[in-house]
Amino acid sequence: MNAIGIDVSKGKSTVAVLRPYGEVVVSPFDVAHTGSDLRALADLIKKLPGETKVVMEATGNYFESIARYLHEQNIFVSVVNPVLISDFGGNTLRKPKTDKKDSVKIASYALNYWLDLREYTPQEDLRKSLKLLNRQYQQSIKLKTMMNNNLISLLDLTFPGINKLFTSPSRESDGHEKWVDFVLEFPHCDMISKLTIKSFTRKHMKWCSNNSYYFTESSCEKIYAFAKECVSSVSSDEAIVFSVVQAAKMLVSATENCHAIQTEMNRVASKLPEYDTVMNMYGVGKAVGPQIMAEIGDPRRFHSRKAITAYFGYDSENNDSGQKTTRSNPMTKKGSGVLRRTLFIIMQVLLKTKPQDNPVYDFLIKKQSEGKHYYSYMNAAANKFLRIYYAKVKEVLHTTETPLT
Repeated sequence: MNAIGIDVSKGKSTVAVLRPYGEVVVSPFDVAHTGSDLRALADLIKKLPGETKVVMEATGNYFESIARYLHEQNIFVSVVNPVLISDFGGNTLRKPKTDKKDSVKIASYALNYWLDLREYTPQEDLRKSLKLLNRQYQQSIKLKTMMNNNLISLLDLTFPGINKLFTSPSRESDGHEKWVDFVLEFPHCDMISKLTIKSFTRKHMKWCSNNSYYFTESSCEKIYAFAKECVSSVSSDEAIVFSVVQAAKMLVSATENCHAIQTEMNRVASKLPEYDTVMNMYGVGKAVGPQIMAEIGDPRRFHSRKAITAYFGYDSENNDSGQKTTRSNPMTKKGSGVLRRTLFIIMQVLLKTKPQDNPVYDFLIKKQSEGKHYYSYMNAAANKFLRIYYAKVKEVLHTTETPLT
């Protein structure tokens, strides 16, 4: 019975080998993430007498190469949530942290939870690509939000409130938002208010035609009236106008980048057998569907619905002590925060659209009627959605007999 703890970092890992009762088989040593070092590590593991299990933390993308290599060498590998390792034996007042001590701690965890360790299976290339795309998408969304806030702060000086005047959704073909394209042409309210209604109508009609937007006389009159009443705090100076236009161009670029990644995510996700099933779930669309699939991966890697909800932090913390039992405990919030945010968006859609005969929405309303806090009933409904997702997708994958890779 050999427990191998690997503390993974960028470029190298620290390895410790323990047996029961704290017997140190091999003192902690470093392994570079190179072919020769990994081959040497695999050879050492295979020579150990008795059953051997390797445990490492899911640290970013660093663990993938070494976990995949050892798995391909027919070595038992288990990749666990770093929070579990952190909590294990973490009741000491002093917590010195070194790679060698961490590798020993991971090996000790393996011995303690030997029978509960689940074997790592590498994600197939499509799922891995989808997850990488989603990571890029999340970064792009952050950049887009920053550019959006920057543009609005400038418009508060030159054309306050113009962004709220346009209510049409973003264009499906390229992700463009009408108000952003509009301020590229009219970055300052004076550029409209100093025109006659006839002159502005002519300009606006031409702008709509050039940018593939539908023109209506009523919306044109609404914009003109708004501009006439608008009070800016800066003049329509050339440098000020230039700043607004550049900010709008940066937002357009960020928007197009997000749209391109989202399109590619849908292309990749559509090749997976569960795509149609996921997209048919209420509240899921092309924006969030691939994100959910990217974060969850193959649900068959979880042995139960309880396991998947616990992995993504929808289980409750155990807070019982002595004779005191807490009746309502907060979520652990372990696992992917990206998935929890995505599911929260779906719950907001359900609240807004109020679908009939929808089990998730019905459950949400039930919890709401019980007087639960907003975040409490939203997270409870997200938990239920995740359980339904698990059952539906697992059934599809079982039916199509897609191998778990």
